[in-house]
Amino acid sequence: MQQKKTTQEEYQKCVNAVIEYINQHLGEDIDLKSLARISNFSPFYFHRIMKAFLGEPVGTFIVRTRTEAAARLLRYSNIPIADIAYRIGYSSPSSLSKVFRQFYGISPLEYRNNKNFVIMKPAIIRPDLELKREIKNVPERNLIYIRLSGDYKQNDYCGTWIRLCQFIGEQNLPMGDCSPLCIYHDDPKVTPTEKLRTDVCMVLPIKTAPKGDIGFKTLPAGRYAIFLYKGSYDNLQAVYDTIYGKYLPEMECTLRDEASAERYLNNPRDTAPEELLTEIYIPIE
Repeated sequence: MQQKKTTQEEYQKCVNAVIEYINQHLGEDIDLKSLARISNFSPFYFHRIMKAFLGEPVGTFIVRTRTEAAARLLRYSNIPIADIAYRIGYSSPSSLSKVFRQFYGISPLEYRNNKNFVIMKPAIIRPDLELKREIKNVPERNLIYIRLSGDYKQNDYCGTWIRLCQFIGEQNLPMGDCSPLCIYHDDPKVTPTEKLRTDVCMVLPIKTAPKGDIGFKTLPAGRYAIFLYKGSYDNLQAVYDTIYGKYLPEMECTLRDEASAERYLNNPRDTAPEELLTEIYIPIE
């Protein structure tokens, strides 16, 4: 049976189901894995898609929704603050007070007693980015790679790429694709920074044996939505938000539960940030 394509309406329907569940269960322990099941999104992509539609991570959305509910009850009811805390899912009034002050700079009691204090809703920013895009069947690829762990923004990508080039020379292998390919296995919004995994890869025309920390693997052929982004690497999170929240639904794509990748088409050492070219590969059905 052919799998139904995921349209923007279907994406929004799934997001709405999650939002409704959150709204109806604020006083309970909300498990993110259960939300992923409710959404029918792949667990791998759930957090990215929700952030793209909500404008913030789903965990932040839950906290904000609870805090805004507390603000309404404080302003428009006489329910004791302790009861409000338990009613919206906090284990103690002090927990509510801490979060409330972080969001609004005022305690729940001060807010209840100050009828003139106005809480501003946080803005939801949807970056207006224009990206070249295509859907393409990519053939099987042979990769040598070095796996890095830690903050994506702090990794030594250039130094790692140089090591791969040195390995090519040492092993008398034919030179592969001169454009580095990085596979990102984890979502930094849900994985601790120190546990993030990146494979810095070179695509080779042949198979070879791994050696030391330089591995070898074959990526099977597959279908990808490919986006070309021109600009600073610092803006890539906004680019991903646009891809998951706008482009993929518009393109009626269904995601595969595999890691995304980036291919870098010029050298950041001698290219101005605004001129950098990045291909983003999103695996789709």
